[in-house]
Amino acid sequence: MTETILSSATREVVIGFDRPFVMIGERINPTGRKLLAQEMKDGDFSRVEADAIAQVEAGAHMLDVNAGIPLADEPALMARAIKLVQSVTDVPLSIDSSIIEALEAGIEVYEGKPLINSVTGEDEVLERVLPLVAKAGAAVVAISNDETGISEDPDVRFAVAKRIVERAADYGIPASDVVVDPLVMPIGAMGTAGQQVFALVRRLRDELHVNTTCGASNVSFGLPNRHAVTGTFLSMAIGAGMTSAIMNPMHAEVKTAVTAADVLAGHDLNCASWIASFRDPNATGAGGRRGRGGRRRAAPG
Repeated sequence: MTETILSSATREVVIGFDRPFVMIGERINPTGRKLLAQEMKDGDFSRVEADAIAQVEAGAHMLDVNAGIPLADEPALMARAIKLVQSVTDVPLSIDSSIIEALEAGIEVYEGKPLINSVTGEDEVLERVLPLVAKAGAAVVAISNDETGISEDPDVRFAVAKRIVERAADYGIPASDVVVDPLVMPIGAMGTAGQQVFALVRRLRDELHVNTTCGASNVSFGLPNRHAVTGTFLSMAIGAGMTSAIMNPMHAEVKTAVTAADVLAGHDLNCASWIASFRDPNATGAGGRRGRGGRRRAAPG
């Protein structure tokens, strides 16, 4: 089965069909965070450091790092953010930018094998990003849209993803190093958004044999009780075969849904991670007492 191997200087993370779901922390991103954006622009990276540590402590297996701030020197900010995050955590990173110079700056200072986020299906973008990925020996997120935009037809999005995987192969990048983002639309605006993603993920797994990811919080945008929607979406996506997501591991409801889905999908051997996370520290034993001459019955939930 396909495995995408990422690494820092000291730790390796594997994204794979039969592996536990990989949570990629989303919070080091100034988009929509005015205070963080201003601080980074002013050279204050204390919040970046705090967010990195907090997300890893909450269970993130990787971190996404974005430094996209209007009218700022994004390559310089990206390089500084990558160096700082790698100095305070040991998880692999996703270098997130649509600016090729920022990706180059991040790769230049990165220690290990990063995930480059991202490439889209436009010829110009493919010709600029894929050689960079190949030269760095990195993996890449392939977003399934092109110059025509984001199609509402899942067959079109699949065709774009297939084209990116094929073009990556032309540059010597194996399918195992292409992690496809099928694009999650807000369910409040498109009622079939979840169904489309689940169908796409199955096809990407079964036909292209690639790992998948997404910006999980997109699905609940604009809705009340967002975390419940996001967590349930991720559980269902894991059931369809999704193998990672850029998400906020600090929302307990979302993280619990992912952890439970791993158990039910058979990705948590002997429920070890679930038990380690949720076992009552005061418990002295498992199960109840058997009635004399009777069989043990499952306790109600």
